[in-house]
Amino acid sequence: MARIDLNNLAAFVVVARERSFTRAAAQLGLTQSSLSHTIRGLEAKLGMRLLTRTTRGVSPTEVGERLLANIGPYYEGINAELDALSEMSDKPAGTIRISAHDHASSTILWPKLSQLLPEYPGLKVEISISYGLIDIVAERCDAGVRHGDRVAKDMIAVRIGPDFRLVVVGAPAYFAGREKPALPQDLTTHNCANLRLPTHGGLYAWEFEKDGQAIQVQVQGQMIFNSTPQMLTAALDGYGLAYVPEDLVQRDIAEGRLIQVLDDWCQPFPGYHLYYPSRRQSSPAFNLVVDTLRYRG
Repeated sequence: MARIDLNNLAAFVVVARERSFTRAAAQLGLTQSSLSHTIRGLEAKLGMRLLTRTTRGVSPTEVGERLLANIGPYYEGINAELDALSEMSDKPAGTIRISAHDHASSTILWPKLSQLLPEYPGLKVEISISYGLIDIVAERCDAGVRHGDRVAKDMIAVRIGPDFRLVVVGAPAYFAGREKPALPQDLTTHNCANLRLPTHGGLYAWEFEKDGQAIQVQVQGQMIFNSTPQMLTAALDGYGLAYVPEDLVQRDIAEGRLIQVLDDWCQPFPGYHLYYPSRRQSSPAFNLVVDTLRYRG
């Protein structure tokens, strides 16, 4: 067999994992046509098709899956070692990828990291906004953010924020001519802004608790969103009720733009935690980010 260029194998690993020539080319700093030519040349040398190309994207063939499974970890190890070597310089460097949803990102991650990054020009942080309970290993993220009670037991969890509440709010215009809900069950008669959970394929059930009694209500409404700001905007515009983090609406409530209901049923959730695999090999850059985000009360 002809000698295989290791750079071509590395290109295959990126394309197979990204399942997209567009994303892989951007990551590798190549043109799509150049990357496609590289992969075709690799397939020609091996005498086997490694990728199946369709109008929807790219996926590894059975042979491609086998090759990816066997050589992928080696390339991860090489990249990790190169990152480690670069971090032996004066200051930690490298890219740290974190999956979180918009509330955690805007209230915790960005306020803390924005103070850190100017001191470490070689450090990059990529924040991927997602409401799904994703597999951070499969998605190639270094860490994720969830409520403390939703972190898998095989993960290391570091608290990065205080406990907080989700509260039910609506605009005065919405409540005009309507009775305010007195019990969580009353929400079923109201127009509520639903949140779509991508990895569950369903809608988030609003969670309440009082005197040890926990209730989940599957609300109904004309609006379904996939992020908190959209739900809040709908509530402010008077279209219905929203269930959102309390800190986002405190000013709107104080200034009369929103009315809070079911306050005694809205109990605190365990605060946000940064989580990552217990087997993860820590780098100076990752340790720096974790320490910066750590909640100290």
